Amino acid sequence: MNQTFPKDQGYVMPPEWHSHSGTELHWPENRETWPGDRLEKVEKVYAEIIRVLSRYETIHLFVSSELSKKRVLYLLQREKIVTRNIVWQVKKINDVWARDCGPIFIAKKDTNDSWQYAITNWEYNAWGGKYPPFDDDNRIPDYFSQKYNIPKFDTNVVLEGGAIENNGDGILLTTESVLLNKNRNPALNRNQIEDILKKFLGQKKIIWLKNGLAGDDTDGHIDDISRFLNERTIVTMISEDPDNVNYKALQENLEILRSATDCYGRPFTVETLPMPEIKIEGTTVDGSEYVPASYANFFIANGVVLIPFYDKRYDHQARELFQRYFPKREIVGTPCQDLVWGQGSIHCITQQLYGL
Repeated sequence: MNQTFPKDQGYVMPPEWHSHSGTELHWPENRETWPGDRLEKVEKVYAEIIRVLSRYETIHLFVSSELSKKRVLYLLQREKIVTRNIVWQVKKINDVWARDCGPIFIAKKDTNDSWQYAITNWEYNAWGGKYPPFDDDNRIPDYFSQKYNIPKFDTNVVLEGGAIENNGDGILLTTESVLLNKNRNPALNRNQIEDILKKFLGQKKIIWLKNGLAGDDTDGHIDDISRFLNERTIVTMISEDPDNVNYKALQENLEILRSATDCYGRPFTVETLPMPEIKIEGTTVDGSEYVPASYANFFIANGVVLIPFYDKRYDHQARELFQRYFPKREIVGTPCQDLVWGQGSIHCITQQLYGL
């Protein structure tokens, strides 16, 4: 019997600016990711993100236990954060990276011109088995499907949400350093991976960049280097310093994007932002002296764009760019030095939800 894929049924992956029914967040609790006073520091960043995001959409906040929920509620109320738009999901979790383990939704319009949603359920192995255990996080798409009665397509293929970026018009961006890495799907080649992405996510064309940022323990997720601002515009990170550790990789990716075309053969508008520079104390938990601090790790919510702030020399430039492309949304910058120490930022910890 032939398998029916989502694309055959008219499903496509919506772009991030498609109206959400909520956002998935995991409260930080993993002491291996956030040792010592790192946990308290990152909790303050989370509180500020929740303060802003909860004004615009429902937050499905995962906490590992009722005791944890009680403590987090106290912390938020102490910071005078209104919690009425928080849906508490009390479920055992492994870490905070909702983007990579959460459900990747697809959408189609029915005969009444209403949106119908389904979940594509990919396997999550913590970026090639780097940080076990990860089994509880891998179950989250199943959890949403069962709890909210949302149709689900099982792929049996490893993929993280931060590894892909789409424009809602059939174009998907990704990196070779992640999707062709043998620590994900060693039995699949490039053509097979392209075919799977097109069938499950309703894509028409895949644009492959090369490598990601130094210090990115995901092996180089796309959401730290290049993102869509709309169907025809891509923002990509660059370094103006030839001695910068990321200079060569970012220049190579920039040239690929400048020569890329959409499904109709039209070139994209490519905007650039400079890489912020931040200093970390010592090394991260995996021994890296670098962290993937990037303005590309922004999150587009219903009425707001959340962008990470790192470097006063460039923060204003990032804000101005997003204000120009999202004039109807509030643009909010949040200092994220303490968040990115864990090797991810705002986009990494959020996952948009539909049909709930």
